[in-house]
Amino acid sequence: MTSTQLALLIAVVVVLVLCGVGAWLFARRAALRQRFGPEYDRVLAEQESRAAAEHELRERERRHGELELRELSDDERARFAARWREVQQRFVDEPSAAVAEADELITELVAARGYPTGDYDEQLAQLSVDHAETLASYRHAHEISERGRAGQVDTEDLRVAVVHYRKLAAQLLGEEPVAPLTDEHTHRTDAHSQQEKEVHA
Repeated sequence: MTSTQLALLIAVVVVLVLCGVGAWLFARRAALRQRFGPEYDRVLAEQESRAAAEHELRERERRHGELELRELSDDERARFAARWREVQQRFVDEPSAAVAEADELITELVAARGYPTGDYDEQLAQLSVDHAETLASYRHAHEISERGRAGQVDTEDLRVAVVHYRKLAAQLLGEEPVAPLTDEHTHRTDAHSQQEKEVHA
């Protein structure tokens, strides 16, 4: 084999290796995008580079793999579903208190499934591995709940929070056992709010 042929062979091998590495990286990126959905783009916007963002997401997967997650028993599922129905009933007369209760219920439900609850950011990170599609809704609901404690939200904000909390509750409970907030709840709450405005006018 001549030196020219050897150099050509080495060049071909290098190209094939680079193509293989590129395909492997593309597959890993596609897998992360598929698993994390909108959370992938959110982390990408927060990090200084795509490599840093993907490292963060792979770290979440690693920590998630160390969790001892569990399915709820039938009794636990029924109990949480019943409590959710109570939250929605309470929303009619006490929307702010209902949202605060919904936030607490979600925290208890997350803990019952085996996710961490001590640190809110870590809780979100671990939930993102299995529930990325509903994570933005949960963040929004929790933010409304925090503002609600300071009296900085209106009834429509509170309604949105309950709807968002329901999305994660339904996923954690499974099989859509959580009934949606109905028009009856909304209309009765709106009427209640209007009556309050008239009293204080």
